[in-house]
Amino acid sequence: NCAAIPGELIESELFGHEKGSFTSAVKQRIGKFETANGGTLFLDEIGDMSLTAQAKVLRALQEGKITRVGGEKDINVDVRVVAATNKDLLKEVEEKNFRLDLYHRLGVIIIHVPSLNERREDIPLLVDYFLDIIASEYGQPKKQVDKAAIDALQAYNWTGNIRELRNVVERLVILSGKSISLADVENYVLPKK
Repeated sequence: NCAAIPGELIESELFGHEKGSFTSAVKQRIGKFETANGGTLFLDEIGDMSLTAQAKVLRALQEGKITRVGGEKDINVDVRVVAATNKDLLKEVEEKNFRLDLYHRLGVIIIHVPSLNERREDIPLLVDYFLDIIASEYGQPKKQVDKAAIDALQAYNWTGNIRELRNVVERLVILSGKSISLADVENYVLPKK
């Protein structure tokens, strides 16, 4: 997760580092690109990566070479990269926050996943899926959801997409009675007026 790693550490995380290359580098560390050699590396939230790290990722993709932080020799890597972001990367390119050449290098196959608000018909299936998972996690029987509650969830504005839906379902499981009703959705999900 590129957003979860501080900018000063992302290069070490992705490309590794040599012993002594910075204060806390007490031993050599292999990075994610070397670890994924011959396989696939998923870079989540790539739109949050620093421009410096983007340049090094571009080099790894174009030339199949990386250099550990503090290192001098090139290391050959053969890695397929799958990247995801919630940002509009072309807008980020315009604002000089994302490299156009990296965008094109990553954009061999682009898959747009519509937001949950754009696919409300999936909500009943997703709620059922999350109910199964949560019942298993809590060691409880799976709760039923009233049709009116599902209708209210389908009408809700899901700004947090799937993560928000999952959290809402868990909240409803915890706070509702034997089944999840419209009143539960109104009390625990919908904003108070």
